[in-house]
Order: sequence, then C-alpha cells, then structure tokens
Amino acid sequence: MAIKRGVSLYSYQQAQFFGKMNWKDQIVEVHDHLKTDGIEIIDEATIRDYPFPSEQFIYDWNNFMARYDMQAVTMDIYLDVHQFRDHIMTHREAAERLKNDIKLAAKLGFKNVRSLCLVPIDVIEMALETAEKYDVKIGKEIHAPLPIKPGTRVQPKTGMASALDFRMSEQIMELADRTGSKHVGLVPDFGIFQHSPSQVAIDYCKRHAKIKESIDFILEHSKEYELDDMIRVLGEKYPEHGLAESEIERMSLHRSSADPEDMIDIIPYIVSIHGKFYNMTEIPGKPGCYEDTCIDYETPMKYLKQYGYDGYINSEYEGQRDQQDRGIEYLPDDVEQVRRHHEMLRRLIEE
Repeated sequence: MAIKRGVSLYSYQQAQFFGKMNWKDQIVEVHDHLKTDGIEIIDEATIRDYPFPSEQFIYDWNNFMARYDMQAVTMDIYLDVHQFRDHIMTHREAAERLKNDIKLAAKLGFKNVRSLCLVPIDVIEMALETAEKYDVKIGKEIHAPLPIKPGTRVQPKTGMASALDFRMSEQIMELADRTGSKHVGLVPDFGIFQHSPSQVAIDYCKRHAKIKESIDFILEHSKEYELDDMIRVLGEKYPEHGLAESEIERMSLHRSSADPEDMIDIIPYIVSIHGKFYNMTEIPGKPGCYEDTCIDYETPMKYLKQYGYDGYINSEYEGQRDQQDRGIEYLPDDVEQVRRHHEMLRRLIEE
C-alpha cells in the first residue's frame, strides 16, 4: 500500500489557453518529467465535444494513455442545472446526467468521477447502480470552507460557505454504509488545510482594492472576528473598500476548515485526493526543496501514511488565477509550479 502521485491537467490551464500544451503534451510532461502515472481531468476542458465525444477521441485518448502506461484516476464532472435553458434541472434529470458522465468515464478508463460539493445526496444515490455496473466510484469533493466533521466550525451566514451543507462528509459516509456500496466516497482537497491567505491572493486583492489599507486591516484582525462580523466591521471602518464578500472571506482566513486528524476516519472512504496549491516557493536554507506556505501538507500526509491511504494525490494548481489580471510577462509557469509541487510530494511520501 502506498500513496501515489498524479496531476490534474487543470493545473496546466494557462499553458493550454495560450496554445503551449495540449492534453497529449500534458500527459508526456507527467510521464517524462514528473516520473509518475496518475492523470485527472476536468471533463469539458479536455474531452472534445463533451458530453458526447466521438469514438475517434475515445480511441485516441485510450491509445495515448496506453502508449505511456498512464493511469486514468479521476474525471472531474460538473452539473450545469441550466443546460436545457428553458428550466432548471430536476434531481432526476441531474442523476441522468451523472449516469452519462459515469459511462463516459468508464469508456475513457477512469476509475473515479468527482462531483462538486453542491450535488445533492439523492442525485448521487440515484446514479449509484450505474456506478457499480460500470465499476466507477463517485467521489464527492470536500472543498474549503467545508470541514470534514460537522460541528467543528461555525458556518457563516453570508459568503460562499452559507450555501454549503457542513454535514456533507457525514452524509456520504452514511450513504456508503447504508447501501454497502464501495462505489461512493470522498475526494478531500488539501485546500481544507489552508491556514492563511496565499501571497498571490493577497497581492491580487491589494491590486484591486479601492483602499489598500483595508486588506492590511483584515490580515491584522482576522483572528478577532468571524466572517460575518469582519464584513460588518470593515464596512464601518472603510465604507468605500470595494471588496467583494468572497475577497473578504479569502483575506479573513486564519485557520483551516478541517483538522488534519479528521482525515483518519475518512481514509476508508477516500477515492482520490486533490493536491491543491497556489504558490510553491523554495524553503529557506533548503535549496531545491519547495513548499506552499499557506497550506499544511506535512501533518495530513503523516496521517495518510500512518493509517495506510492507498491511492493518488493529484496536483491541482490554482495560483495562476490570481495573477491573470496582469500582462503575460507577469504570469507564472504552470509546468514549473507543478514540478515543484511534485518535489514536495515525493519528499513527504518518502520521509
């Protein structure tokens, strides 16, 4: 049993956008330079003519993956409830879409599909029979600001977190236990162990804030206020700050949404893991060794190794999004950032 390394090709979104890499180039990069075999994709970002690709694409994908002996780990799927444009999808319609995604994932050799936090539990349950038939696991993502265990964090009344069900992880495990199915589980995202704003996010917010001092105020006082109170206090002190609630939420971060120890209980339910990161920088005094200073990797990795997690951690680089408001000369190198992330993963796995 061992932790394996992979990459979500989403990490190379910027290189793909500028035409520097296509999905084949990305797979070769993972194979040749990262010396590993795990591949994760976002369905519509990689699959031509998704959700109904041609047989030619399916053949080309499977042939290329086999050529390099790569493993199709997880296909990330979304649920566009407005896809019919004349009505919002019912839960039953959503389940049919999920079933189609499961069948497509199986055709492309994927072992798992990842659904978003907001996908209702009953939708997943309706698609479970299809998942078992095609031997594809449905993994629901635990994404910040969700906790792993309910009751470990106060749920804000405003902002993105107000729309989430903080009992999500518990619901998925209850579904797996009640049905006895091994085809439903969780995809924890390392962003739940982010304990402070990333420097690239701070720089972005400072570039766009009408009153830059408002960012410094949030960073200095984030431990004193819950999000709802911070929004109120900031509005009173800097009425013209110009920050969206989502930006205040990001800057207010001072503790992770999940305790690394909570990973222990969910390890049997994990289908794969998102290795979220924003900015890999060299560790002072350790040339060639890298870290993301805003996310705790060491502690969760310790528990994953100690309690026998046997699966993939797939790098998911998102820091480029906070730098795309400037000229191309300022943009980070996707490929280099992922290489640095794998230096860290390799080192932590082997320690």
